[in-house]
Amino acid sequence: MNKLNPFHLAIPVYNLEKCRQFYRDVLQCEEGRSSDIWVDFNFYGHQLVIHKKEREPPVALADSNPVDGKNVPIPHFGVVLDWTDWQNLADRLKSVNTTFIIEPYIRFKGQPGEQATLFFLDPDGNALEFKAFKDLNQLFAK
Repeated sequence: MNKLNPFHLAIPVYNLEKCRQFYRDVLQCEEGRSSDIWVDFNFYGHQLVIHKKEREPPVALADSNPVDGKNVPIPHFGVVLDWTDWQNLADRLKSVNTTFIIEPYIRFKGQPGEQATLFFLDPDGNALEFKAFKDLNQLFAK
């Protein structure tokens, strides 16, 4: 695999303080620079910025696609974690009573690209996926 450079992602949020607390305390992302309308986070080595927007959050997910018998929300973002880190995150999310869109499970079991995955929403409805591969070489398997 090639060296990975950090990505930068900016997402809208409607309640800056509630989302700030979520990313900092629940996902345990280190907070960086901020202002009264945005906050930078170290999102597993990548730069995530939450930007305050002045409108009501969506009531429900707008779109999804069927994958492995589940309705995967689109758009979504997240990180591929080490297997143990994924399990620790899944356990932490369960311990704070996270409502999952897709509960933690093993997707594509016994097939190329077998992976652990889970989906949930941040406090303002942004969909996140975290996944892990026991064999990271399967990340782009066909």
